[in-house]
Formats: sequence, C-alpha cells, structure tokens
Amino acid sequence: MTGPSSTAPKEANTGIGLVRTLILVASFTCILLVLGFLLLSQQDPYIQEVLRINGSEENGAILFRMNCAACHGINAQGLVGPSLQDIAASRRDAALIKQVISGRTPPMPSFELEPEAMSDILAFLHTLS
Repeated sequence: MTGPSSTAPKEANTGIGLVRTLILVASFTCILLVLGFLLLSQQDPYIQEVLRINGSEENGAILFRMNCAACHGINAQGLVGPSLQDIAASRRDAALIKQVISGRTPPMPSFELEPEAMSDILAFLHTLS
C-alpha cells in the first residue's frame, strides 16, 4: 500500500539528516574561526607584550574611570556601552585587549594605550564581578 504515510518517514529522515549536516558545518566553521583568532592573537606582538606585564588593578581602576566610565558606568554596570561585570570570565584576555585597542563594536572608539596601561586595565577588568 502506497500513500502519503509511506513518504512521511522518508521526508522526516531527510530533514533530520539536513539538520545534522548543518550543525556539523556550523560547528566546524566555529572551530576554524576560534583557531584562526587564537593564532592571530598569539602572533600579535602588542598583545603578547601586554600579557607578559603584571598589571596594577589600582592604576587600571583610575584609567577605567578616566577613559571608560562615561560609557560603561563608574562601576562598569553599563550605560551607553554594555556592562563589563564578569567580562573577564566570559572573554579571553587577548579578545579584551583587541576590543579596547580596536573599538571593533561601534560606538566604542579605539584606544592607543601603552602596553603597561592596557595591562593595568586588563587587571582591573579581572576584578569586576
């Protein structure tokens, strides 16, 4: 007996196979992007220099208030810019450094900081919770 019910399982299997294939392709793409980002950040001499420096939380707090608080709030709770609470727990240090120096997400400006100053801000970001 042939009818609409005999093709339903075949169509369902095709749909499931398509979803699995799309998930695999998306996963593979994400892995490639993460690996590419990690390789690029490891090769950036500025980032490497910042990561070698032991930053000062106190100096970082001062720099944050002078340069970042207008948009991110005095307690980094977010205003025009997003909240930065727990940001160091969800982002790698290299990604945080790139964000600050590049201003990739408008309206954030890019900042040209000496490696010591960037290391201080990074140390301060690690204190936010």
